Amino acid sequence: MNIEKITSNQNNHVKKWKKMQSKKGRKENQLYMLEGWHLVNEAIMANEAVTEIMVTDTNDLEQLNWDQLSNQVKIYLITSEIARHISETQTPQGIFATVKLPEFNDELPFNLHGSWVLLDGLQDPGNVGTIVRTADAAGVSGVVFGTGTVDLYNPKVVRSMQGSQFHLNIYEGDLKRWLQAFNEQQVPTFGTELNPQAVAYNQVTSPGEFALVLGNEGNGASQEVLRLTSQNLYIPMKGRAESLNVAIAGGILMFYLQN
Repeated sequence: MNIEKITSNQNNHVKKWKKMQSKKGRKENQLYMLEGWHLVNEAIMANEAVTEIMVTDTNDLEQLNWDQLSNQVKIYLITSEIARHISETQTPQGIFATVKLPEFNDELPFNLHGSWVLLDGLQDPGNVGTIVRTADAAGVSGVVFGTGTVDLYNPKVVRSMQGSQFHLNIYEGDLKRWLQAFNEQQVPTFGTELNPQAVAYNQVTSPGEFALVLGNEGNGASQEVLRLTSQNLYIPMKGRAESLNVAIAGGILMFYLQN
């Protein structure tokens, strides 16, 4: 195994890894970064296009599943200082990997039957990551990142998804196109908004297949998107709280509609 040792933050590889914290840097290099044992192993098990692995201790490399890694993967031994420099966490685990960004394809799947979550302008990386993990746990088919939603490969989103992105169909696209396609294929579509036309979620018969729109943390889903849904839902409040966090609300609705 050929391992290259890097000791300076000024090294060109380190500068490249640091740039991947920004969307511009990820697009420039056509790579994004994973950090931590769990995420790196999840990517390897999912046959993602891992290009580089960086560790602070070469003994730790024994924990990786080499049978599923390409021979072209480059291995780097880095210092703890470099790990802190390229990490967005307070205490890095000492392992990182770079993965090729998938080619963007705005074509919708031919068959949209199943269950889907559509994100309309969500900005908080923690919320988005939690929604993707919950969708994975609920057995949802896929998640669509709509216009204005935080970047799928934002390091905080990636960390929050905890590998669930490798278990689901993940797309980016115009939610209006997606909703029109769901409607054409007679898949029930649900928005989340409290208005006179909305009904309590538990008054709807669980359809088994659906598309559920979750909207921006402050403003909710856009009206042009909600106009394309077949029914808008709300969650009745039994206490005095005015609203629920979007990830919590999404979890309640996903598990109910999926059953």
